[in-house]
Amino acid sequence: MATIPTPTGRLLRTPEGVDLVLTRVFSLPVEEVWAAVTESARTALWFGPWEGDGAPGGTARVRMVFEEQEPWIELRVEACEAPHRLVVSTVDEEGSWNLELKLSGTSAVAAEAGGTELRFIQHRDTEAGLGEIGAGWEYYLDKLRASLDGTPQPVFEDYYPAQKAHFDGLTAE
Repeated sequence: MATIPTPTGRLLRTPEGVDLVLTRVFSLPVEEVWAAVTESARTALWFGPWEGDGAPGGTARVRMVFEEQEPWIELRVEACEAPHRLVVSTVDEEGSWNLELKLSGTSAVAAEAGGTELRFIQHRDTEAGLGEIGAGWEYYLDKLRASLDGTPQPVFEDYYPAQKAHFDGLTAE
């Protein structure tokens, strides 16, 4: 029987709504983690390859190879401040998605590990749907970890529905 991964997500209240925040610490330099979240050949290992203009204001298409039917989604790059901050947005049938990645080697946890802290933030105007969304992001961030560590890739069924209750029960801090 597989061990259920422990969810890390928390919810923060903002003037616009809520931020879903998930954190991972890697024992790698920030530049290495940055490459894994921005270079198409590297994102293909854990999320999907992308093509297009990755500069701020540019548009890129990402193939979601770990989703059913491997759809392409279009992302707008809102900010790209290498190697510390990436902000993208997209709109699909589920609504708008505003995502931010912050990488730092200065947090106490990252410094102790000699590496990088990655904070994944989904800016949301509502708490609706967090049970499905949060478990999905936990899965993708653990796929990122596996791609960097060379460890076996996680299995989505270990995350959902097992983590749904955690995310449905979150209250904003």
